[in-house]
This record gives sequence, structure tokens and C-alpha cells, in this order.
Amino acid sequence: MRPSSSFIAASGVRISCAIPDVSVFCDFINSATLSKARFTATTVFLLFPDNIQALATTVAGVLAVLAPTVGPIVGGWLTESYSWQWLFLINVVPGILAAGVAARSLPSQRTSFSRLRGFDAAGLAAMATALICLEIGLKEAPTSGWLSITGGGLFVVASISAAFFIWRSLCTSSPLVDLRNFQDRNFLVGSTLSFVLGIGLFGSVYMMPVFLAFVRGHNALEIGMTMLVTGIAQLCTAPIAVALEKRIDPRLLSAAGFTLFAVGIGMSAWQDPTTDFDAMFWPQVVRGVSIMFCLLPPTRLALGTLSADHVPDASGLFNLMRNLGGAIGIALIDTVIYTRSELLGQRIWNGLEKGNLAVAEYVGVPTAIVAGHQGSFDEQTTATLDPLVQTAATVRALNEAWAMIAVMTFLAILLIPFARNVASKAGRLESSRHF
Repeated sequence: MRPSSSFIAASGVRISCAIPDVSVFCDFINSATLSKARFTATTVFLLFPDNIQALATTVAGVLAVLAPTVGPIVGGWLTESYSWQWLFLINVVPGILAAGVAARSLPSQRTSFSRLRGFDAAGLAAMATALICLEIGLKEAPTSGWLSITGGGLFVVASISAAFFIWRSLCTSSPLVDLRNFQDRNFLVGSTLSFVLGIGLFGSVYMMPVFLAFVRGHNALEIGMTMLVTGIAQLCTAPIAVALEKRIDPRLLSAAGFTLFAVGIGMSAWQDPTTDFDAMFWPQVVRGVSIMFCLLPPTRLALGTLSADHVPDASGLFNLMRNLGGAIGIALIDTVIYTRSELLGQRIWNGLEKGNLAVAEYVGVPTAIVAGHQGSFDEQTTATLDPLVQTAATVRALNEAWAMIAVMTFLAILLIPFARNVASKAGRLESSRHF
């Protein structure tokens, strides 16, 4: 059932033509993904004995990081050879195979249709409306304006729907999602860390292709080859992270992971128009090494103190917070790019018109053109320099976005001391739920 919903949604994205249509099906994919995360966690916990649960967790973790390792290459090749829609359609055949293997191999249980009587359809409709309006609003707001009729209207609808969903979840006896889990201090801290990780994780994956495509002029396959570094570093670190999280206080591992992740993000805040694979290598390595330490220990913190009957709902919320952070983070990045590029471009022009050789070198303008120059350039020179100035302004705006995310990631570390420690055995069982 879980794989089926994923490849049906992927097919919907494939045939979609407009942003709203794609957003609806992507929300469907996100819902199916959260469901599969809970399903996989339950499988690891229930089907494997205690003595090999650590091995099962390691295998699940390694498989989980294969996607960011091979995804950029495969995605780049598909985009270059066919079209971007095939990024979603490629999931259909594996989804069918996964559904068949699961149906044949996993233990069956008797279906209880009586549980549908208490299904909160109104809560589901409110949650779906809130998430869809929020996602489309975040996508449109940076260009149309946060207070425009389109952006503002979508946010108003999202806010009203979210308020109704929260009220419904807290008042009904059988809520769609149990928001009372946020009363647990550890879960609140862990979910906040997951939210911030989503900003940094999805934000970095978003900004690198923007830079490589619009500044460096690379195609999708070349971008995938460059971004492969993060996936390889993440893949190599996964077994180490799984081993350490069973032996070390998750608060210490979380602090170390987020510190390293913030450093890796901050290292990308010093790019210039000539930056390419070599300069991007070590920031990617640092981020890739830290990602698993930003995933496993916070998961243990968030879920390790909850009772078994609260874990399914809590694990879904925990993953939702990361996806929500990614959506909001990308919107903030777009806002920085759209609002700061023009101002930064004007500053670059001012520097060139004053004969600033450092600015000329950064932009890539021959120093002979600006050396000793004062005042405005003639029309022909302005037309020649304008593309270079726009590119340099975009790079500086991206650098500010990298710096913004790095600061947010550092600030998240301040929350970790408020969390309680988690018993090692509970952590070992609960951390597997992330996958």
C-alpha cells in the first residue's frame, strides 16, 4: 500500500503541467514518504530480534543514503536525455516491484475496517489545505511579494486551515495527528532540530544547482557529478554514525553534528563567480560527514522518551518538520536572492564606476577598463559589463543566503542543552525509526 501511493503520486507529477498541480502531487508524495518511514521503522523493530537490530538499522541507513549518492547523477542524466518529469516517473516500476515484494514477504494482518469510523476526514482536509496553500505560497511569494494578493491570500488560507487542524487535533478523541507529542520536551527539541536541518539540507541542495547552472553554466549531468561528493561522504560516514549513536550521549553527537554542518554551510558563503568543483569539494565533504550526525542523534532525542503507542504519530511529525523546514528554507533563500541581488548589483556598479580594482577582479572585468576610471560608463561598455555584474550580484546574494542558513544552524545548537539524556537501549530501538 505504501509503495503504491508513492508511484501513483509520481505518475501524477509526470503528467502535471502547472505548479499547483505539481504541488498537489508532491504533497501526496510527501505523505506517502512519511508513511513509509513509519512502516520501515516498524518493520525493523518488530521483525528483527534484539541481537541483530543494530545490523538491520545499519543496512537501512546505508540504503537510505544511496539516494543522495546516485540521485544527482541519475537525475542529471535523465534530465539531459529526456525531461525533468522522468525524475518522478522512474519511481513507478521500482514502486510496483516493492509493493509486490512487500505483499509476498511481510507477515499479513487482519484488516480492521471498524477503525475507519473514527477517521478524522475534516482534520485531513484542513491539514492538506494548509500544506498545499503554504507550499504554493512559499513558492510564489519571493517573486510576487509576501503581501501580494496571491501570496498573502494563500498564507491567510493556510493559516486558517492550520488553526482549524490544530484545534481539531487537540479536541477530537481520535486525532489524525497527535500534536500533544510536542508537550514532551525532548520531542520538541528534536523536532526543532529536524526543522533546522531541513532548512540547511534542502537549502544547500537547492543553492548548489542554482549556482552551478546560472553562474557556471553547467548542465544537469555536470551538476550531478559535482554534487556526488556530498552523497559519497554521507555514505561513508553512515556506519560510523550508527555505531557512535549507540555509545555516546545523543546531545553531544547532535551538538557535534550541527556544529560541523554549520561550518560546512558557512564554508560555501565565500564563493565567487569562478568557484567550481575544486572549491566546492571540501564544503561538501564537511556537510556530507555531518549529515548522519544531524539525523540519528536528534531522532533518538525526539523519540527515545516517548511511549511505544506515541511513536508512530511522533515519527511522522518529526519527519514532517524536516520537510516543512526545507520548504520554508527554500522560500527564504529565494527571497534573499530576489531582494538582495538588485542592491548588491548597484553596489558593484558603484565600485566599478569609482575604479575599484578589487571589485573589478571579483566581477571578472579586465582591470584596464576600470583603472583610473571615474563616473558612469558609456553605453557600449555598460552593455558589456552588465551580464558580469548581474552574475556577481547573484553570487553575493547566494553567499548571504549560505551565511543566513549557517547562522540558523549554529543557533539551533543552543536548544540541545534543554533536552534530557535518553537511555541507550531506548535510543537504539527508537533511532531505527528514522529510516
